Amino acid sequence: MAKFHSIKILDIYKETKDCSVISFDIPEELKQEFVYKQGQHLTLKATIDGEEIRRSYSLCSSPVENKWQVAVKKINNGLFSTFVNDKLKKGDFLEIMPPNGVFHTDVNPSKAKNYIAFAAGSGITPILSIIKTHLALEPESTFKLFYLNRSVKSIIFKEEIELLKNRYFGRIEIFHFLTKENRSIELLNGRFTKEKLQVLTDKIIDVPAVDECFICGPEEMIFLIRDELVAAGLSKEKLHFELFTSGISDADKKRVSEILEKKIEGTEVTIIDGGKEFHFTMNEDFDTILDGALAAGADLPFACKGGVCSTCRCKVIEGSAEMKVNYALDENEVAKNYILSCQAVPTSKKIVVDFGN
Repeated sequence: MAKFHSIKILDIYKETKDCSVISFDIPEELKQEFVYKQGQHLTLKATIDGEEIRRSYSLCSSPVENKWQVAVKKINNGLFSTFVNDKLKKGDFLEIMPPNGVFHTDVNPSKAKNYIAFAAGSGITPILSIIKTHLALEPESTFKLFYLNRSVKSIIFKEEIELLKNRYFGRIEIFHFLTKENRSIELLNGRFTKEKLQVLTDKIIDVPAVDECFICGPEEMIFLIRDELVAAGLSKEKLHFELFTSGISDADKKRVSEILEKKIEGTEVTIIDGGKEFHFTMNEDFDTILDGALAAGADLPFACKGGVCSTCRCKVIEGSAEMKVNYALDENEVAKNYILSCQAVPTSKKIVVDFGN
């Protein structure tokens, strides 16, 4: 069941001209349910112009701060982001689902770890939460942050990042890359490229010493950085990434077409959620388990519907399904039969999925 709570806006302010930071007033009786790990996100829901809209936003606060904050950057024609930046105010209420997400690694206070992180624009939000948490709880760990923006004025959390640099002097290095302003160091001008990443891995990043790497940004940037780091010798197991936007590539479109050809008409679906079962037959008008279930009246967790946020993750207990795209689950999760219900097309006459796993 999609469990939302009506939460009061404790504060909202402009971090940059097109990005608002929201602080939530989590009631004492809900704080245990809203305990989160660094890098996780909240799914927000609001009715805008008569339409229910859901969006997921990463928590930019850290669990050690005992607060819940997200940053919402206004995007062109973005219904929810425009609503937040132009209309939402302190004292208003939003429907919020408890924290979710797997973009994190365990904290180990007794170990000195070397972290690197790459972010673009609002991709800094989960990265900031991760940096604050590990620096606070792992006294011997270090971070290198490579952060891409258009200009100095568009850098989200610039002052907070500088304060972290001062507070944890010698343990965090910041490299700001700008696309619309010239820097005195040529390397820091423009987007990440294959050539720049080769310079970074040769001159700045001690690849063999890296324990974990976090990347958050557009798909093209993430996969470029991932491939170059792996080519430089970094193990794939040390790489963690999260997309905040996604488009369907030509390769994905071909895969989607092939999967839809395997779709079984009239699949009998059983949804297990919170110990309760919901049964329905897939309607030919819908091809994913989530859309079919919602049309049949099920109340399930979801947000982006783009295979990015993992809010709709569930586990196949019986039967089979194939995902159109998957930007959220790693190989181990897929091997354990986890799927994104928003992308999962049934390929068996009967399928049972559990949302409680």
